[in-house]
Parts: sequence; C-alpha cells; structure tokens
Amino acid sequence: MARQIVECVPNFSEGRCAQTVNALADAVRAVEGVRLANVSADPDHHRTVLTFLGEPRAVAEAAFRCAQVAVERIDLRTHQGVHPRIGAVDVMPFIPLRNVTMAECVALAHEVGYRIAQELEVPVYFYEQAALPGKPHDLPTLRRGGFERWAGVPLEGERAPDAGPNQLHPTAGAAIVGARSPLIAFNINLNTQRVEVAQQIARTIRREREHLPQLQGVRALGLFLPSRGIAQVSLNLTQPERSPLWWVVEYVRTLAAQHQVEILETELIGLAPAAALVEAAGRYLQNPALSASSVLDLWMDPEWSP
Repeated sequence: MARQIVECVPNFSEGRCAQTVNALADAVRAVEGVRLANVSADPDHHRTVLTFLGEPRAVAEAAFRCAQVAVERIDLRTHQGVHPRIGAVDVMPFIPLRNVTMAECVALAHEVGYRIAQELEVPVYFYEQAALPGKPHDLPTLRRGGFERWAGVPLEGERAPDAGPNQLHPTAGAAIVGARSPLIAFNINLNTQRVEVAQQIARTIRREREHLPQLQGVRALGLFLPSRGIAQVSLNLTQPERSPLWWVVEYVRTLAAQHQVEILETELIGLAPAAALVEAAGRYLQNPALSASSVLDLWMDPEWSP
C-alpha cells in the first residue's frame, strides 16, 4: 500500500524563549513516524512555526502533544508581538500531501480540535476546509480582535466556539484548527524603517487581488520589526499555483521603488512546494525550461515522480 503523508504547520505565540521553542519541537520529535522538517522562530513576530509530516495518525498525535506544551508554557497575558494572534496554539492546519484526501485532513482537524477543547479546556474554532456549516472559515475573521479583545468576555453568538468552553482560556486563549491546501509563507524585508511603506504595499496587494489574477489568495500585512529596525511585508500565498512567487516578489519590488525603497532580503517560513521554488529559480536564471525534474534531491525519494 502506498504511504500516506500529511503535513501539519502549527503556529505558536512564542518566538523568544528558546526553552519553550525546544519543548514544542521535542514534543513532535518524540512521536514515532513523524518527521520534524522545520522550526522557524521569530522574536519580532513572537511566533514559532513548526512544520512536520508523516502518517496521519502519528501527525495527529504529534499535533496534540505540541499543543499541550503550548498551553502549559505560553501565557498570552504577557505576550507582545507584531503578528496578530488569539491563542497560544494560534493556528494549526493539516495539509494533504500524498495519498490523503482533503476530507481525511478535515477529519484529523476535527479529531485534534475536539481533543484540544476537551482535554486542554481551550475553545476551538475550525477554519478553511474544516469550518463547520454556517460558520466563518477564514483565518483573519476568526482571529479578529485578538486575545485582548476577547479575554474574559463570553464567547456567544457569532463568536461562539465550535468546541470547548465559551470563554478564552485565561492564558492560552483559543485555538484555530483546520485543513487546507499547501501555501507559501513568505516575508519581504525592506531597507527602510518606515512601516507606512510596508503597510501601503500590503493595502495595495489586498485591493488589487480583486483585479490581478497573480494576487488571488495573497494575504499581506505591513509590519515593523523592532529588533532589526526595518519594515516588512508579511505574505501568505494561499494559492501558489496562481501566484508565482517570483511575480509577487517583483510586484512588491515595483511598489517599494515608488517610495524609493528596495528589498533588503526575503524569508521563507517553513517549507514551500518544489515547483514554486524551481519556477522562481528558472525566472532569475533566465531558464524557462527548468522544472522540478531537474532537482537531484527529489529523485532520491522512491515515491516521487515528475
């Protein structure tokens, strides 16, 4: 039987305490059948993103174990970062990679979400493909207001959680658990301290995605990174097959130039599909024939095929 592979990319509201970041990662490493592929921690976002993959049952167990660590160790009452958040386990998506359907990932999300709600006493919202009928499905809506807005306030009506208590956990807030397709989390850092430039670029992207097919599904925020003294355009390419990574970078470069600002560097958060990276490499190498089949490392996976 062909191997099933699911990816999980939980985002935790802690990016400064090395002991907590290590504890989150160790919780995943302790589960047999799961491979921890990436740990990305940022002190300005005050956020850690884990990327792990494996067989569905093992991934579900690893997801719960690191959520348990987050609830035990993270206190949002003292948490300040530039990234929006409503919970210690802020968002936890399950992504089908190989021989797994989206419906199976929805079932995993519901299983883990209900377990978080019942065993950790944290209210849970389901999002994207795992959203319950008639409930909001998009992450920005579910996160709106953040922890401070809803702390101590009854979660009723439209804010009623899908599982768990009707109040935020006093230190861990709420968890948003879901199922989605692969996306690319990508930051573009600018050589300026003027956060208004990054914010204007993000507003333009949000406005123009209604008109430009290359921006469909691109989410953008303009942020200031105090530790580095620079502005950042933080992006999620939720439909990377429609939004070429190289095109989005060049679009941001053009908008930044209108403010006499240049791109300083870029950051990939977690992993990205090989096709997206190869397409970007082909663009900048001026080699339109470049494809994933040109990447030696992919051929070492006996189950990979172009």
